[in-house]
Amino acid sequence: MKHLKRVLLIALVVVFANNISAQDKDNRWIIELGTNAVDFYPTGADTDSAPIATPYDDGDDPMAVGGFGEDFFNTDHWNTAGLLSSLRVGYYVGSGFSVGLTGSYNKITKIGDVRVSSMTYTAADLDVKFGFVKEPTWIDPYIFAGGGYTWLEGEGNGTANAGLGLNFWFSEMFGVNVQTKYKHSFDEDVLLPHFQHSAALVFKFGARDADGDGIYDKYDACPEVAGLEAFNGCPDTDGDGIQDSEDACPTEAGLAEFNGCPDTDGDGVPDKDDACPTEAGLVELNGCPDRDGDGVADKDDRCPDVAGPVENEGCPWPDADGDGIPDKDDECPNIAGVAENNGCPIVSAEVQKEITDLARAIYFVTGSSKFTDETEIRMEQVSKIVNQYQNLRFDVEGHTDSTGSDKINNKLSQARADAVRAYLVDKGFPADMITAKGFGSASPIGDNKTSKGRQQNRRVEIFSEYAER
Repeated sequence: MKHLKRVLLIALVVVFANNISAQDKDNRWIIELGTNAVDFYPTGADTDSAPIATPYDDGDDPMAVGGFGEDFFNTDHWNTAGLLSSLRVGYYVGSGFSVGLTGSYNKITKIGDVRVSSMTYTAADLDVKFGFVKEPTWIDPYIFAGGGYTWLEGEGNGTANAGLGLNFWFSEMFGVNVQTKYKHSFDEDVLLPHFQHSAALVFKFGARDADGDGIYDKYDACPEVAGLEAFNGCPDTDGDGIQDSEDACPTEAGLAEFNGCPDTDGDGVPDKDDACPTEAGLVELNGCPDRDGDGVADKDDRCPDVAGPVENEGCPWPDADGDGIPDKDDECPNIAGVAENNGCPIVSAEVQKEITDLARAIYFVTGSSKFTDETEIRMEQVSKIVNQYQNLRFDVEGHTDSTGSDKINNKLSQARADAVRAYLVDKGFPADMITAKGFGSASPIGDNKTSKGRQQNRRVEIFSEYAER
């Protein structure tokens, strides 16, 4: 009994000393006050040299211990010593872990089925617990491990301990606890290994009121600043009925619709977000006006009375040729064109027909890519036309009739298309804007069975990708 008193006294001193000087979190301290039962039976221990007192004569062959876990729930083997026989003081460290010191007292009158002379049992155990449940709930399972010292009839021995238990919470600060602990004895000649079961009332405490506003930190939304009960302990500095933590302008009385901020010009934009707080404006322009309605605030608009794009600071883009395409996007800013050709003109159907007619009248010396004499004038005419459209891409196609092999026809048609392209490039047309391709006899426009048809098929075609069809 004297050992239990010492353990309890030390535990209480530790609790209250730390409670005064080390509290900084809500309800981290815990006290468990209850009863315990010691059971030597389901351990499988060797009792040959164990301190078992002379048994009373209860009949046939009483057993001191059984196999490990055998008859685990048989309360006939339990030793108890009243309702108040254990005390644990614990501290929650965090992340599910807590540490604690337990003092317990018991009277040993039986070891398994063997009745023994009454022996005083006292113990002091340190443990580390780990709780599996992270969020508050009414049931809280845990495991623990640790070590301690146990005295049996005044003779002490160290133990290694491990076990599991359950907390049942009736409120945030009060519950009950049941657990079982296996205690392995380091010297079985002094103390047999055994199980110690316990049930206890559990009390959590440690809450404080750091700001002194009469609201405990546990329930205080602003625990470091004195506040009002109506706002769960948070202040309202400007008295506008909106607590500071939710007030975007805590030192200026304002409106609830603007989270406590004022709106001087009444344009629906609070002053703190209003780039023109004394002049009513538009929400989308941060409270500033826009006279010409072009989406650029007057204060930033170089042409506040003429609508223009944001990218040009509110002024319209110049369009020198008046084709509706701003000069910045117009590849031919001084010549009216069309949008599909980036502001440049396209080849009209009439011009394309003129090019086609001239190209089909380009003749070559038989079997070669050399122009005939009368072709030169037509080439000059084609060159003058296409050079007016140097921003357009042109394709030169060479074609033959079906006379001869495909290999020869393909080679010849490519050479003739290349010859036309080379002529046009030599006359100033950009080389990167014109291609040449020979198709041999693959694309006839006439009947290869007649001389007239074959003549039609021996031709050059010149097309622009930007031509009216």
